[in-house]
Amino acid sequence: FGPNKLPEKKVNPLFLFLSFMWNPLSWVMEAAAIVAIALSNGQGMPPDWQDFVGIVLLLLGNSCIGYYEERGAGKAVEALMAALAPQCKVKRNGNWETMEAANLVPGDIISIGIGDVVPADSRMVVSNNVKIDQAALTGESLPVGKEPGDEVFSGSTVKQGEAEAVVIGTGLNTFFGRAAALVAGANEGLGHLQQVLAKIGNFCICSIAIFLVAEIFVMFPGFRFRYRRGINNLLVLLIGGIPIAMPTVLSVTLAIGAKQLAEHKAIVTRISAIEELAGVTILCSDKTGTLTLNELTIKTDSVKLYSEVTVDEVLLWSAYASRTENPDAIDKSIVGSLPDPAMARDGIVELDFVPFNPVDKRTQSTYRRNSDGAVHRVTKGMSQVILELCTRGMTPEVQSQLHADVDEFAGRGLRALAVAEESVPSGEADGEGTGFRLIGLLPIFDPPRHDTKETIRRAIDLGVHVKMITGDQLAIAKETGNQLKMGSEMYQASILNKPDELKGLANSVDELVLRADGFAGVYPEHKYEIVERLQNLGHMVAMTGDGVNDAPALAKANVGVAVADASDAARSAADIVLTEAGLSTIIEAFMHSRVIFQRMRNYSIYTCAVTIRVVTTFSILVFAFKFDFPPFMVLILAIIND
Repeated sequence: FGPNKLPEKKVNPLFLFLSFMWNPLSWVMEAAAIVAIALSNGQGMPPDWQDFVGIVLLLLGNSCIGYYEERGAGKAVEALMAALAPQCKVKRNGNWETMEAANLVPGDIISIGIGDVVPADSRMVVSNNVKIDQAALTGESLPVGKEPGDEVFSGSTVKQGEAEAVVIGTGLNTFFGRAAALVAGANEGLGHLQQVLAKIGNFCICSIAIFLVAEIFVMFPGFRFRYRRGINNLLVLLIGGIPIAMPTVLSVTLAIGAKQLAEHKAIVTRISAIEELAGVTILCSDKTGTLTLNELTIKTDSVKLYSEVTVDEVLLWSAYASRTENPDAIDKSIVGSLPDPAMARDGIVELDFVPFNPVDKRTQSTYRRNSDGAVHRVTKGMSQVILELCTRGMTPEVQSQLHADVDEFAGRGLRALAVAEESVPSGEADGEGTGFRLIGLLPIFDPPRHDTKETIRRAIDLGVHVKMITGDQLAIAKETGNQLKMGSEMYQASILNKPDELKGLANSVDELVLRADGFAGVYPEHKYEIVERLQNLGHMVAMTGDGVNDAPALAKANVGVAVADASDAARSAADIVLTEAGLSTIIEAFMHSRVIFQRMRNYSIYTCAVTIRVVTTFSILVFAFKFDFPPFMVLILAIIND
């Protein structure tokens, strides 16, 4: 099976450095250097050392800048490796022992507890009230309860309980490993800036080649020039016709642009991404933590009431049934919905508290009011469980209304939490109550960031289509999309692999991907495929995200943007890292990148014009006047011009 770790792909630094001398612009410069040192001699004159040294220094300078820019290659995979558990508890030969996670193999029995990182993909064997936080992997907002037989992914974190599990996948054969493999292969191929430079280089090569051939025939057979004199004139075209300092000038322009973007809370980790950001036409955004806060919140304007109580009273009673110390995500959201979190315990004395467990699926608090000494009991939890507890004031109409409200919340992607209360006449913590009365139904959701809606509107104004790509449920994605006015034409990501289900929706998967406002139930492979399909359709794609599950798509996209508080894996895979929460910073990046791109475009047009001017002017000087221009002077002019 191999070691339970991600393979390390080392890049030879020397080969990486030399690779920046292998492109059309460099080829002409290298040809000029060879001509200067090897062919430009004879007739009592030494080789053209000045031009040779000058050209070599420029080549080395361009390569140093390129090498400096790309020196972080492989950091994304390293960050993914660092997130894996280095140690784990495993049962070998009937005994429990602590060992390196890299030595795990399928079939091993492992033990995991609260705070542990799951070391390998495993299937639960024994589960004691276990909840797993896999938000960074799948995008799910809440920790997920796991029972015997359920699968847990490597890299996820145990938030509650203890368990034993059997290892079913290690290394690259894990959910985590597949994400790393996608990251490692995402950047194979030329970037957009390299493609543009290659096209400019090819244009210059063709222009120079035409006039070189013309000069050779005119100078040697026509004018009977001596060898060294003719070679010097050919060297003038080779040096003057190529925009020698172009890679350096563009890199410096981008570096200045990167500094400007940093002032607007956008740190650029790959400077050529600035040029690509200017051409972005589609922005694919993760939902959890990017469009939303990744913090559960009570949607107070949608609370349902079933008794003569107010919304504020329902929130206060549900806070009584919540933990205030070390609360889980739901309890934290309920207490946080109060005007003052201290109200959750003000004016009462807690007599008994029953925390949530997967069997009862509810919490319960018994308390005494300081004002009159009366004892009450309040419970909150799964709607069906609370419904079965309620005996006071329960009618068929109330039951039907509760079911309808739960269905409504589900259709809108909201989680439902029912609340009930009763009095305890005996005043004892375990005394019999008067019977639970249903008082309310709380809708829980992950709210959008305050600036996300405006950010999306500004992106659309700039001609950028925003798509939501999330691992959450389809109903939740549609509700978030409606709130943000970004459209509700969203689909399950599984449809990407089921073309037979496209009937009535689109003629092809590509058409569906292009038209959709978003996809839900997305895994890393889906995000990667969506970005790849959009790129194949000719679009420049930016991808934002914050979790490990976003890393492959961030690396694959033309521009990967890691939002504030992103994981190390996402930051390493991204081209731009935002240091301020929300997406508003990316709009500033769009606008500034377009200004920078316009400067580069103007300069590129200028250099192409200079190429034509140089080769035609110096050729005419030879053809019409037999004029010889010193090659070294042309080199100086080319550098100073740029």
